[in-house]
Parts: sequence; C-alpha cells; structure tokens
Amino acid sequence: MPELSVKLTRTDPLRLHIERRGQMVTDATIFASESISLEPEAVRQLCDAASLPPAKKVLATADIHVGFGIPIGAVLGLEEAIMPAAVGYDINCGMRLLRTPFSRGSIDTDKIALSIARDIPLGEGKSNLILDKTGLEAVVNKGVASIPTLAQRSSHLAWEAFDPDEFADDLKRIEENGCLPSDLAAVPGLAIEKGAAQLGTLGGGNHFIEIQYVQQIFDQLLAKTFGLFKDQIVVMIHSGSRRFGYEIADQYMSIAAQRPDMTERKKMLSYLPTDSNAGKNYIAAMAAAANFAFTNRHIMALLVRRCFNRMFGPTPLQLVYDVAHNMAKFETHEGEQLWVHRKGATRAFGQKRMTDTIFDKTGQPIIIPGSMGTASYLLVGTGNSEESLCSVNHGAGRVMSRTAALGKSRRGRNVSPALISDDQFKRSMEGIKLITADKHKIKEEAPGAYKDIDEVVRIVIKCGWAKAVARTVPLAVLKG
Repeated sequence: MPELSVKLTRTDPLRLHIERRGQMVTDATIFASESISLEPEAVRQLCDAASLPPAKKVLATADIHVGFGIPIGAVLGLEEAIMPAAVGYDINCGMRLLRTPFSRGSIDTDKIALSIARDIPLGEGKSNLILDKTGLEAVVNKGVASIPTLAQRSSHLAWEAFDPDEFADDLKRIEENGCLPSDLAAVPGLAIEKGAAQLGTLGGGNHFIEIQYVQQIFDQLLAKTFGLFKDQIVVMIHSGSRRFGYEIADQYMSIAAQRPDMTERKKMLSYLPTDSNAGKNYIAAMAAAANFAFTNRHIMALLVRRCFNRMFGPTPLQLVYDVAHNMAKFETHEGEQLWVHRKGATRAFGQKRMTDTIFDKTGQPIIIPGSMGTASYLLVGTGNSEESLCSVNHGAGRVMSRTAALGKSRRGRNVSPALISDDQFKRSMEGIKLITADKHKIKEEAPGAYKDIDEVVRIVIKCGWAKAVARTVPLAVLKG
C-alpha cells in the first residue's frame, strides 16, 4: 500500500480527526487528549484500516499503539466482511473481576498470592487441564456451560471449588453468558493440538492475576449493587484463548491473504467476505476460541476460589463480571448492520442494550486495567457511546515497545540500553508482592512502559461513554 500523508486535526480537547485521503474510504477518529502520546506508526496503521473497502467506521481509543497490521486500541465497523487481524492473535483476551468479603489488612495477600501461583501455571507454553476430544467439543460448543461436563469427566483441583448455585449466578455475569455459537469443524488441527492442554493457564506478556483492594468508590449506589466497598479485597484476572486462539488467528489470516481478491494486500490487512465459506468458518472458529477463553478464565477463577477456601474456610468469591476484548460482533449502530471489530477495545453497552440481562438497570460493567503497579477501574456503560461503536479502551496502552523497555543485547554486548532501569522498576513496584515466571523479561511490563491509566479513563468518562464505579490498586501481582 502506498505511503499516505496523514492529516491529523484536533477538533476538541478529546478528539482527533483524520481526514479521508488517498486510498482511505472513510475518515477516522482518535479519542485522545493532548497529554496522550501517539506513535506515528500506529496512526498510519489506523489509516490503513480506514483504507479497507468494507470499512464504514474506523476509530481508536486513547490506548492506541502499534499492533500487527491494525493498531491495538482500534475499533472497526466493517460491512459484510470479517478481518482476522482486526480481532488479533489472542481472541477473547479479556478481564474478570471477583469480589471477596475481606478488607485490606485482614488477610495475608502475599500468602494467598503464593498459593494461587502454585495452582495456576504462569508463563508461555504451560499446561494444566488436559482435554480429550469429548471435553474439547464440550468447551467449543458450550463455553463456560461445559464446566459441569468437564468436572464429571476429569479429576482436577478446580472442581473442589465448583458449586452449582454459584455457577448458575456466574453464567449471568459473563459477556454472552460465556458462550458464542461455534463449530469445532472450523478449528484448525494445529489449534486443537497446541491448545487442548492449556485450560487453566495464565500465559505470558501482559496477562496477569492481581490481588487488589478498592482504593476509591466513585458511585456508592452502583458499588453497592456490585457488592463493592472501600478497602475491599478483589481479584482481577486477565487472560485469553492461549495457543488455541493464536493458531486459529494465524491460519485464518493466511487463508484471507491467499484469496485471489487479496493478492495486493498483506496478510495483516486481508479480510474475508462474511458470505464466503472461509468467512463463515472464521466466524465459527473465532467463537470457538472465545468459548475457550471464557472457560479458561473461569477455571482459573475456580482455582482462586479453591485457594481462598483452603486458607480461610468456605469463602464466597462472587463474580462481578467477565468482559471480552479482541472480538468481532455483528451489531446494529445508527441503523447500520456492521461487524464491529474491537482489537484491544472493550464493549461498553448501556442499559437498553443490556435488556434481558441482570445489568439492565446499571449498564454493562467495564473492566479497564492499568499496568502492574498502577490502578485499574470498574465502570459501567452509559449508552451514550455510539460515536465509538459502543466501545472503550481495554487498558492503558503502551508508550514504548517491550524491546525498548528491556533493552537489547547481542552476543553479550549491549546493543541498545533499557529505557527503564532496574532502580526505576524496583521503585515502581514498591509495596507490591510480585510473582513472575520470567524475572529476566518482567521489565517489559513495567508501569513506566504504559500510558497514564487515570488520564485514559478520564477521557472515557469525559466523552460520556461510561460512568466510574471504583478504582482498585494492586497488593500482589502474578505475571507470566
């Protein structure tokens, strides 16, 4: 694709407009304040997204940063087309929040963190619950609702914390009730081979389990509705579809790039018509990965519950919500039916769109994490976010690459120095118990490598898309 001269114009303190030019088929918008740094390459990638023939609406949230082809933090509304790279490699990477009955200082959070780390494998390439063919079919077809079947068919520590009544309530508190219509036949064999043993594992990169406390309540009534109170201990889980989703994404990106009508497009910018067999198969396979990810987070939540039960006796850890990012959904916005791709973005429905759910009086809960060592937020959708296709950012967003944060060496020689020193990293994590599977690479995820979460969330609230409920900060962090 030829280089594009980008015309970026600030229209107000929260919005930047990219004028349609060159091969672009639509304008684009970036929702960011003056204090949010923008990578030129991420902006160019957003222009590439706006150059896709089926693109009807293209935007990015304040956490925009460079991704594979399409920037992370991008939201695309495509007409009659589905784009694997605009969903990303970690399909249904998402967030889950559990509330405990404990207050800060009343329990040993370091001890419970160590217990969780013994039961949930951290880092890449790890395995935990191994599925046979019947078990995998159940997960793909039923999502989280497959848990009772898995519990009957296998022996695993997670089932010690399974409670039927609690489970029935959990399902109501998961986006799409933890299941999308899918088809195992559309899943590549390599995804089954690589992913079948990875349920109940965290993964690496920016995935985490955090024991946090509620530092601030913004809306007392909403907080009470969600069972939250000041200084309460909560547990946040961030993980996705593991290698199962990665292989689905990679293979369908290749399938899209091999279509005759995509010959001039790179793998990272190829898409599939939704009425084509390949398009239908990707939608079914994406849903299979989403169901795998929902189930993965649920099994980790059961293991967390087990740790609390073993340490403190029977302990209710109610699910507040489980929300997906890295997904494409078929939705209607301002009269247009679009495949809304949220890559590093989170759905943010208001009360009307949450009809027939337990959140019809509050709006959809939204979980936005910061980086380890900084705050995370719980918000609810207001229903005033059509301009963003009912989407908000999924986190703070990176301000530097992992390589820049960690530095680079070759054959024992320092090629480029780390932008984050060991002392800076140590200071940023003071007072927080850190458990990591890779101590050598952990600086890649340092708080200094990310944008200011408070400013990013402020933009969401000022745009009117969501209302703040609570701000949480970590006491213990488990990272891959």
